[in-house]
Amino acid sequence: MTHADQNPSDPSEQRCGYVAIAGRPNVGKSTLLNAMLGQKLAITAHKPQTTRHQILGIRTVPEGQMVFIDTPGIHRTMPKAINRYMNRVARAVLQDVDVVAWVIDATHFGPDDEALGRELGRLNTPVVCVVNKVDLLADKQTLLQLAQRLSGEFGFDNIVMVSALKKKGLDELGERLLKLLPFSRPFFDEDELTDRSERFIAAEFVREQLIRRLHQELPYAATVEIEGFAREPNLVRIGAVIWVERSGQKGIVIGKGGATLKEIGSSARSALESFLGEKVFLELWVKVKKGWSDDERALQSFGYVD
Repeated sequence: MTHADQNPSDPSEQRCGYVAIAGRPNVGKSTLLNAMLGQKLAITAHKPQTTRHQILGIRTVPEGQMVFIDTPGIHRTMPKAINRYMNRVARAVLQDVDVVAWVIDATHFGPDDEALGRELGRLNTPVVCVVNKVDLLADKQTLLQLAQRLSGEFGFDNIVMVSALKKKGLDELGERLLKLLPFSRPFFDEDELTDRSERFIAAEFVREQLIRRLHQELPYAATVEIEGFAREPNLVRIGAVIWVERSGQKGIVIGKGGATLKEIGSSARSALESFLGEKVFLELWVKVKKGWSDDERALQSFGYVD
């Protein structure tokens, strides 16, 4: 669970600060975080609003340290308590960072992007526009038009074109962000990757597999709670509960003969072994808590705390 590019150089020349990765749902914020860290930390899926919590990722380079905060996608429709929670978390971060990396999907710039762009324009915080997924655009004229719009309509001139998935443009992005951070000694040790616990990462990796396999049958109705996390000789033993809102959803998660639950467990275990660098025994249970996603008290009990 470590990441460091090289040993830091002269501390008096170093920069360090917090960078919020913000944007509407499904623009590739978590993919960008993982790419900048050089290691998987945040879960990813094609389903919007995969990220529910803010996740801190630390990148240390000779010139300094960038502390990235991956935020839930900011969206205008807030039908449930969990949607309101995600928007609160994302907006709170924007007030307390040194730089905002506003991630935009090069293939689609819509009303949610426009609303967020106007909101970011009212901040006193520097904003770097990160136009992601440029590898999907054959017509580069579209990129030029988007850049002109970001500059003219929204007043943002610091624009970087990247492909987080293909790891293109990331060096330039890192340089741009670092130059906007204050001079400071690093906040974290150079081998630290995140401030999140291994229990939190375990829950997220299980939830990732739920979303990837069942996003159509189970859009937002599932969350994961770690009930046991223990290290034994040559083994990490993890017990996790998958909470759903209705009994019919429980059957969907388990699948015929338990097949779906086994697939989820196998993929999550593999991801955890890669992340932890240790052998993992993962045991999963499925339980029902009616209406948890629209219940503020239930959200808090599952760790959705501002």
